[in-house]
Amino acid sequence: MYDNFSAELAWATLNMPRTKAAVEALPDLSHVRLACNMHLDLKMAPLVKGLLDKGAKVFLTTCNPTTVQDDVVAYLMNCGAEAKAWRNMSQTEWFESFQAAIEWNPTHLCEMGSDLTSLIHYQNLQTNVKAGLEATGSGINRLNGLTPNYPIFNWDDLPVKEGLHNRHMVGLTAWHTFFDTTHLTLHEKTVVVIGYGLVGQGVAHSAKAYGGKVIVAEIDKARALQAEYDGWQVMPLAQAIKIADVIATATGAKNVVSASLLQQAKSGVFILNVGHVAEEIDVLFLKQHTMHEPMPYINAYQLGEKTIYLLADGSMFNLTAGYGDSLNAFDVTLAVMASGIGHIVSEGEKAENGVYLLPQAVWEKVL
Repeated sequence: MYDNFSAELAWATLNMPRTKAAVEALPDLSHVRLACNMHLDLKMAPLVKGLLDKGAKVFLTTCNPTTVQDDVVAYLMNCGAEAKAWRNMSQTEWFESFQAAIEWNPTHLCEMGSDLTSLIHYQNLQTNVKAGLEATGSGINRLNGLTPNYPIFNWDDLPVKEGLHNRHMVGLTAWHTFFDTTHLTLHEKTVVVIGYGLVGQGVAHSAKAYGGKVIVAEIDKARALQAEYDGWQVMPLAQAIKIADVIATATGAKNVVSASLLQQAKSGVFILNVGHVAEEIDVLFLKQHTMHEPMPYINAYQLGEKTIYLLADGSMFNLTAGYGDSLNAFDVTLAVMASGIGHIVSEGEKAENGVYLLPQAVWEKVL
């Protein structure tokens, strides 16, 4: 994706001043072994390079194999990081990367999806992990009911992240990626947004701004009512899917668009996912059918006489087929992550075992 990586990296670093300042404010990290399970695209490079420069030992795995940029991983390994991550690694290789990260004996974790913590817990592994960070709603959901053996700080629910990244950036960049990928706009199209959390809200509002006719499908009664108060037409998914031209899943749950629902969709529908979980759509069902690829990241499946267009193989669309958040918006997100790392390697690791919201004093100072 990057024809001139050095120039891209310099541009990213220049346009992420909050991250630069947050990393410079970190203490000496020579005692830290940080395992990171996260998206590995260009925007992550300034943070990881800064951690290495502070003396940290860093091991990189990915929370999503489809979003890995191999040149980013190569660059960071050249800077001193260890890694087991590459684009489109298999499910077996992906799981083995989690095991490798834990066997590397980290002292701290920085996660997007709680894959490492879940493996440690469910396999009852003995580790030297002192504290961790979790960045996603799906990861926090996985931690519900878990009693981790170390404190974990949730920064997905911070106002500065859910109000900026979740509410605004995901929807905006998803539709930018849709335009670039399909060469189509949303005009004269019925867009069904599944899920009306903050991500779904942003997806819906951006779709309308770009000319789409929006319908919201939401099983939570309170959120469905909120969608109605926001002016959206709310409809059961089984009904909405029959008239959708474009479907966007934003729930973080598995198998939301099931095989039975796919069979009810009309021919020519585009289906994309912007949730963290890459299994919101029953891709395995679609793969039982004949497919061709008319354009990159567009898989056209033939269900009898009907064609269904699946975008980015059901993975996080805006980051798999596109660039994700803008540099200036992600600068805030990454600066909070850097400050959070500073917290878990100091005061945070002294907390009792459990899941906590990252303290306001930690993230507010980077704004």
